[in-house]
Amino acid sequence: MTESISLKRLDKGTLIACCLAVAAAQLCITVPSPINGNIQAEFGASGSQVAWVTSAFILPTAILELNFGVVGDLFGRKRLLVLGGFILALGELLNATSQNITMLWIGQALAGVGAAALFPSSLAVIAAATPQERDRAKAVSTWALSISLASAIGPLSSGILATVADFRWVFVPPVVLGLVVGVDCLFLVTDSKAPEGRTLDWPGQISIAVGLTALLWGVIEGGDRGWSSPAIVGTLALAFVALVGFVVAEKRSASPMFNLDLLRIPSFAAAAVVALAGMFGFIGTAYCVSIRLGAVMHLSALRAGMPFVILQAIPLLLAPVLSKMLTRVEPRWLLMGGLLPMAAGQFWIAALPVTTTSLAAFIGPVLLLGIGFICVVSSLTSAAVNAVPLSMTGMASGATSLVREFGQALGPAVISTVAMSAASSVLVGKLSGADAGMEAAAGPLAVVNAGSDGARAAAQSALGHGMAVGVVICGCASLLGALVTLLLVRKSTARAAVGAGEPTVQTASA
Repeated sequence: MTESISLKRLDKGTLIACCLAVAAAQLCITVPSPINGNIQAEFGASGSQVAWVTSAFILPTAILELNFGVVGDLFGRKRLLVLGGFILALGELLNATSQNITMLWIGQALAGVGAAALFPSSLAVIAAATPQERDRAKAVSTWALSISLASAIGPLSSGILATVADFRWVFVPPVVLGLVVGVDCLFLVTDSKAPEGRTLDWPGQISIAVGLTALLWGVIEGGDRGWSSPAIVGTLALAFVALVGFVVAEKRSASPMFNLDLLRIPSFAAAAVVALAGMFGFIGTAYCVSIRLGAVMHLSALRAGMPFVILQAIPLLLAPVLSKMLTRVEPRWLLMGGLLPMAAGQFWIAALPVTTTSLAAFIGPVLLLGIGFICVVSSLTSAAVNAVPLSMTGMASGATSLVREFGQALGPAVISTVAMSAASSVLVGKLSGADAGMEAAAGPLAVVNAGSDGARAAAQSALGHGMAVGVVICGCASLLGALVTLLLVRKSTARAAVGAGEPTVQTASA
């Protein structure tokens, strides 16, 4: 399989448009962070309903990543970038006019579809135009920097707008940005595709969509409905069957959306695990901090958003040296150099008392998280894409994006369930009357916002305990990623054709 266009050099217009596209997609992930408290108060939402605000965006992004990678190979990645920008804008417009939590979920899901087209397509265009590893490392570092920059701008703009106006205004800048992305990609991007041997894989797409959706729904709703509930047990069983069906479908497909032989490449398999664990921990921690400062401690959206701005401040300073690090330092050490600071920051946040609202107290841990995030995202992408044959960069980038985005969707889902369950356990026997009924019906977040004075204090303490447990789990996920990196990621990978004879194997390094 060969690219239909082979560029000697990545032109500046294409790079700018691709970076703008991925920045728009990432911005939409971070925008809700400072306003989770506003959403909970406006719509009377439970913890799981608030978690769905983030997950509703990320889930379609994750489940459509691989198929959009194939669509881009078949019909051109430029078309997907243009369409993705406009769909993103439409979804954010629904968010900006939402009158209830359900409408907000729908808008988030539609915007997520647009992001699903932007993430893998932008990376695949860059990879296809940079056959030389050094050039690719520089371009990917710029692409990753765009993600980091958007992660900083999103919470800042969100906090400012929600402080001076209705919280729905935070979704207006993404509307404009989505339209700009669509227009810029139309005029600036040099198209590329790799149609040879590629077809749409409907059995694979349907099975992965059903499996991931059922898994996420079961995890989020399990805490509220009970893990022994027939609906939850049935949903998780459906997820298992569908995911097994995906593996079977890909093995039998003449043109799979994901070549399972890629998982036999140690560096690529490790990158997938690290993407899942690392992003699970990162977004799970961000969710906890957001709920803690907004819904529990009732800080303004601007103050609640400041830790997220600081989170990306130091990574931006790393931009001048990041591309050099990617070419001179083994991906293994860069990944570990990101995951270990992330874990340290997460354990640090878990140790802070829930009543801590001083911005100074969060500077240290969030800087560690920020440094870890940019190192992980940059080196992870390079490790995954450079580990596979050039003809499979589109598939590899789509697969890497899928596990990264699903990790981000799973983070708030799991951590919300754990934190709220732990908080409810602490509150057992401590509430009475209307407060106890409120907790049973709507959870500890409802009590901390509308209960009696004594009940609010008890709920605040219980939620602090629950959030700490959740962030500790996030820290353990980062440590797991570091261990996998140490054991499996190596210096170089032979770019042999996967699926033709023996699978690609990784060369050992000292």
